[in-house]
Amino acid sequence: MRVVVQRVKSSSVKTGDEIVGQIGKGLLVLLGVAKGDTAKDVDYLANKIINLRIFEDQDGKMNRSLLETGGELLAVSQFTLLADCRKGRRPSFIEAAEPEKATDLYERFVNMVREKGVGVQTGRFRAMMEVTLVNDGPVTVIIESR
Repeated sequence: MRVVVQRVKSSSVKTGDEIVGQIGKGLLVLLGVAKGDTAKDVDYLANKIINLRIFEDQDGKMNRSLLETGGELLAVSQFTLLADCRKGRRPSFIEAAEPEKATDLYERFVNMVREKGVGVQTGRFRAMMEVTLVNDGPVTVIIESR
């Protein structure tokens, strides 16, 4: 699995004219599921993300996690994170998991984060979405489960 985590002041995702997910201060997580990913990858990433110390403490140092700040998380499935652009001019997505498998692991991620007490909003799986954000910092990190 590959994720892009962005610290945000706010973020939302819209499908058509409908806002399907919206958060205030917290993390926008763009999540790509690769072939061969398992529940173990999900568990690793969910725990890593909610405990990642990328929020500032009273001294202005990145020393607090999403759990500690009470922030929210917006999870958006994004298979294009698995693009292979090494050959030619058109990205290849052969490393992305099949939609059924990706859906299961994406939902497991969302449920696991919720079970840890984090408020979670989501995009709509396999839909065209517009994602907006007000980046905080900006702080953006990429994490891979393998």
